[in-house]
Amino acid sequence: MSHPVETLVLRQKQSAVGRRGAFGLEERRSALAHLRQTIERRERDIVAALMRDFGKPEPEVILTEILPVLQEIRHTMRHLKGWMRERRVAPTLSTLGTSARIRPEPRGVCLIIAPWNYPFNLALSPLVSALAAGNSAVVKPSEMTPATSRVIAEIIEQTFPADLVAVVEGGREVSQRLLEQPFDHIFFTGSPEVGKVVMAAAAKHLASVTLELGGKSPTIVGPGADVEKAARWIAFGKFVNAGQTCIAPDHVFVHKSVEAAFTAALRRTILRAYGDNPRESRDYARIVNAHHAGRLGALLADAVEKGARVSFGGEAEGTFLAPTLIEAITPQMRIDEEEIFGPILPLIPYDGVDTVIARINERPKPLALYVFDREPGFAQDVIARTSSGGVGVNLTTLHYSHPALPFGGVNHSGMGAAHGHYGFRAFSHEKPILTERWSAVPLLFPPYTQRVKRLIRMARRLLG
Repeated sequence: MSHPVETLVLRQKQSAVGRRGAFGLEERRSALAHLRQTIERRERDIVAALMRDFGKPEPEVILTEILPVLQEIRHTMRHLKGWMRERRVAPTLSTLGTSARIRPEPRGVCLIIAPWNYPFNLALSPLVSALAAGNSAVVKPSEMTPATSRVIAEIIEQTFPADLVAVVEGGREVSQRLLEQPFDHIFFTGSPEVGKVVMAAAAKHLASVTLELGGKSPTIVGPGADVEKAARWIAFGKFVNAGQTCIAPDHVFVHKSVEAAFTAALRRTILRAYGDNPRESRDYARIVNAHHAGRLGALLADAVEKGARVSFGGEAEGTFLAPTLIEAITPQMRIDEEEIFGPILPLIPYDGVDTVIARINERPKPLALYVFDREPGFAQDVIARTSSGGVGVNLTTLHYSHPALPFGGVNHSGMGAAHGHYGFRAFSHEKPILTERWSAVPLLFPPYTQRVKRLIRMARRLLG
C-alpha cells in the first residue's frame, strides 16, 4: 500500500504531464494573484501564528515575513512575460545557416523544504518562483513552528488544487519520506549539515537542487567607519528575530581606533531599540524553543568559562535571551567555531585588515559579509580578497530584499540562487533549440575523402 506522500507526488507528476503547455503566462499570473489575495486576507492569522510560535512582534512579521513574499509576487508578475520569452542566440562561424533560441520550461514537480526561523517567508517565496516557472510543488513547512505551518497549509489549500501545490506537515520522518520521492527539483533552506543530506537524497534521482544554507557571516568595522550608522545597521541585522537569521552578522571585527566609540554606539542603539529591560519589550522576539535556548546558553557558558567576558546583556529566562555583547573570545571556544544563530554578538578588535581577511579565508565561505567604512577602497579591497554568498557595504541584511539581486551562498553556505529572475531560472530548465536553414556542416560528413579532409583542415584554420 502506497504512502500518502507517494500518492501525492505521483498525482502531481501525472497532472504536470497533462498541464504541459497549458500552464502559460496568464495561468501563472492568475495563480500568483490568487496567492497574494489569500495572504492579504489571512494577514491577521499569519501575525498571530508567528506570535504563538516564537513571540515575533507584529511589525517584524509584516517587515520580514509578509512583505518579502508580497514583493516577490509583485516583482514576478511584472516581469514574468519577459522571463518566459524565448531568447534568440546569434550563430557562430561553425553554426552559420542555423537559428538558435533558448526556451525556459518547467523542471516538473518540486519540493520546497522550509526552515523555522522565517517560516512563512522562506516557505512561500520559493513557491512564487516555482509557480512562475510553471512547476507544481510540495511545500514542507517546519514542524518547529506548528502554528505557522498550519496557517501555511490552510492558505495553500484555500488557493490551489492539490495537484498543483500541496503542503505536507510533519517532523523528520515525513521529511525523510519526501526526500525518497522522485522530485525534479528540491529547494532547501536550512543548515549545511542537513543540506548535505538533502543533496545526497537528490542524487539518487539525479534531481537538481537549490541549497540556501548559512554559516558564520563576518562583519568588519573599518577605521573610517561611521560608527553610529554601523551600530544601527549591525544591531538591526543581529537582533531582529532575536538573532535567528541566516544572514545576521555572526561576529564583528572592530578596528581598535574606533572600538570604544563603536561599542558605546552599539549599546546606545540596543537600549534605544529594546529599552533597559528587553524582556518587557514588545519589539523583541523569543528563541524558537527551549532546545535552541539551551544551545545558546551552553555556547555562552562555554565562552565565559574559557575566559570570554559578557560586556552587555546576557540575561536569560526560558526562551528569552537578551541582546548580548561578548568580548575576548578565542579559537578554543565553541562560539568561535559554531554558527551562533541567536542574539549573542562577539566583538573582536583588530589592528590590520590583512589579519581579518586571512581569518575569514581560513573558514568555510559565509552566506554574507558586511563591511563598514566611508572609504570605498577599504570595502573593495575586502570584497576582492574574500569569497561569500553576498556582500553588504555600510548596511546589513538588506541585500536579501532586493528582488533583482541573486540571493544564495557558495560552497558551504549554499548552492544556486533565489529571488526574481534568478529564482525563476533556478526552477526552470533552459532548453536550447537549434534549427537548420542552410549549413555547410554536411560537407564535412563522412566518407572522409581528400576533398572533405581539405575542408576540415580549412575549418580548423578558421575556427581553431
